[in-house]
Amino acid sequence: SMYLNFYGLNEKPFNSTPDPRFLYMSPGHREALAQLHYGTQERKGFIVLSGKAGTGETTLLQALLRRFDGDTAVSYVFHSTLPFDGILEYILEDLGISKPGESQARRLIALSNFLIERERAGQNTALIIDEAQNLDAATLEQIRLLSNFETATSKLLQILLAGQPELKAKLDLPELRQLKQRVVLRCQIPLLTPQEVPEYIRNRLRVAGAHDMALFNEAAVDRIMEYSGGIPRVISILGDHCLLFGYADQKRRIDRQAVNQAIEYLEEGMTSQRRVLALGGLRPRRQFQWVLGTLVVALASAVVGFVLSADVDILDFVRSLRQLLVVP
Repeated sequence: SMYLNFYGLNEKPFNSTPDPRFLYMSPGHREALAQLHYGTQERKGFIVLSGKAGTGETTLLQALLRRFDGDTAVSYVFHSTLPFDGILEYILEDLGISKPGESQARRLIALSNFLIERERAGQNTALIIDEAQNLDAATLEQIRLLSNFETATSKLLQILLAGQPELKAKLDLPELRQLKQRVVLRCQIPLLTPQEVPEYIRNRLRVAGAHDMALFNEAAVDRIMEYSGGIPRVISILGDHCLLFGYADQKRRIDRQAVNQAIEYLEEGMTSQRRVLALGGLRPRRQFQWVLGTLVVALASAVVGFVLSADVDILDFVRSLRQLLVVP
């Protein structure tokens, strides 16, 4: 990215991929991770993890996978829109179980035999289903039946359902009351607090190689907290755009103004109200240039697809906008 050298960074600090190097564990995240690890290793059976979109659910699950030792086999299902037969086939493939044929009964028998063998060897098996709020009630009920694989003392398959708050509402459905009764552990991913947001930002800057931990000044961080509501994904998306706008303005520190510019861009894109209001104060010749420039950019956006995360698109837009606003 073109702002890296300007801000003395080795890499982009606010990438949206769940890179474990950038993992920030708030006290709430650490508690949730500890509960998940305890529940799976102690073979508790059904566990539910919920959190708002963007709070780091998938990142937390990746951290959980790294905590498992070699005695825990895991099937991680992230295609939660599959019917149960598809999920079952996915589980068998993940666990390296030879496909016993097309019959669901034969597949369940093969899974049962696999789990029993692992139990006898003192080994554990876990099933993690991400985005579980997308599962329909019938599929959830069939997944519940997988928890019937058990001995007199422990569950053979630890099932972790992870999803957004809609998952909790789905589990409250009358037809899923048996599944709800089997949930032995519920974990909630909290939002970042006003004290944790600056720590989250500094942690990402540090990993990215920044020397200036105050690259975002206090007013900027306060505005980011206010807008994001403590959702890590929103903080990261906004942080990346702040650096782009700061670089376009050649600002060595990100201030509240840069954050507001980034927010406006993210919320309104090409239909920014500020630009519409600014049009009224321009001379007729500049109004024509403004309208023409906006139409050209809009047409180009329609052709190539306007992508918010494309650095060059954003910077070109910012610079073109400023050029139009300078009255000769």
